[in-house]
Amino acid sequence: MPYIPHTNEDVATMLAAIGVTRIDDLFDEIPPALLSAELGKIPSGVSEMDVTRLMQERAERDGRWLNFIGAGAYEHHIPAAVWQIATRGEFYSAYTPYQAEASQGTLQLLYEYQSMLTSLTGMDVTNASLYDGASALAEAVLMAVRVHKSAKRVLMPATVHPVYRKVVHTIVRDQGIELIEVPYCTDCGHVIPEALRPYEGLDFAALVIPQPNFFGVLEPVDELTAWARANNMLSIAVVNPTALALLRPPGEWGADGADIAVGEGQPLGVPLASGGPYFGFMACRNQYVRQMPGRIVGRTVDRDGKPGYTLTLQAREQHIRRSKATSNICTNQGLAVTAATIYMALLGPDGLTEVAQSSHSNTLKLAQLLCALPGVKRVFSAPVFHELVVRLPAPAAAVLDALRSDGILGGLALTEDYPELGDALLVCATETKNDEDLARYAESLARILKQHPQQ
Repeated sequence: MPYIPHTNEDVATMLAAIGVTRIDDLFDEIPPALLSAELGKIPSGVSEMDVTRLMQERAERDGRWLNFIGAGAYEHHIPAAVWQIATRGEFYSAYTPYQAEASQGTLQLLYEYQSMLTSLTGMDVTNASLYDGASALAEAVLMAVRVHKSAKRVLMPATVHPVYRKVVHTIVRDQGIELIEVPYCTDCGHVIPEALRPYEGLDFAALVIPQPNFFGVLEPVDELTAWARANNMLSIAVVNPTALALLRPPGEWGADGADIAVGEGQPLGVPLASGGPYFGFMACRNQYVRQMPGRIVGRTVDRDGKPGYTLTLQAREQHIRRSKATSNICTNQGLAVTAATIYMALLGPDGLTEVAQSSHSNTLKLAQLLCALPGVKRVFSAPVFHELVVRLPAPAAAVLDALRSDGILGGLALTEDYPELGDALLVCATETKNDEDLARYAESLARILKQHPQQ
């Protein structure tokens, strides 16, 4: 939103209208000892042209990169209209809509967002919304424990994003909730039913099911959901919203669907922005709605039959629930949700499907180019969405450094979180990449591997 500074005459007129002579008089109740001294290190003002040049120079320090990193945050094309609309004053500076009569625009937008996410996930109800994907999973674990009542253990596959697992552990550990890691098949890259047999008949609150998983691999979600149901556990889906344009939504997994679905909303029109802010989403079955954290916007009609919107469920500690609140979550990332709603409305179902299809196609093309190089192999045999793991014949860290010198962010090394995979890279290609980009990556990698001794 543009900022237009007041002139000295404007300021003098406003001060005269309220009966003071200087701006400092508005703060005369502050004791002098608490007032700051002059800020001597702030440079004097410069022209707009000089400021623009300074900011461009600062931005250029970050460089311009050809990005093949995904790992939970994805570079998608964002139509210019998305943030042009989201940063209008009506959205950009709108406060939390506690007063429905003054917040109908914000409430309607959040209602539309909920409707879109409910359709995308195939679930009954969606909240509006959560901090990010990792904390959304933690909230889902807490929710499952509240629903289950008798169990405080949750099965967490090793194929769930490592950062998500760390965040969940940090949030739930002091509440006596234990996360039991489920191993994955090192050939196919996903959880197999045989890995769950040791837990059959035991008291667990939930099974977490990522789709696609951290490796980009598609999990056997029907079998996993059915197994959880048969063993009296809730199923928590962790999903990529872009992938849901192609894959069956969690509400249709197995015979009855997943119980809770969460994920990171960043792919829906939110820029990478050095790691945030992003937003998390959560959906669930109707029977669990009163255990859902955050808030839900509802649509009704007034006495004249005109539609209106209001907060229908707000189970946060800030409201009347107090100590009985389902969660102490204090933000819903409303501006990022606004952008996501505009993004989904602009693209529509067909546009979102095209984004997903193009991303999937580019990833397969990239895999073909990379695996044609001597010593480069795909690690897992199972189908993927728009990420996959390749193993290199040279140290992954050194290869990534060399690629960076070529202006290429070549992927994420998995040696720290998954040392059993060796020098493995998680690479991603979205719809933002063209054939020239893919070829440039492959050519650069080929040259770099020639310079490194084969392992």
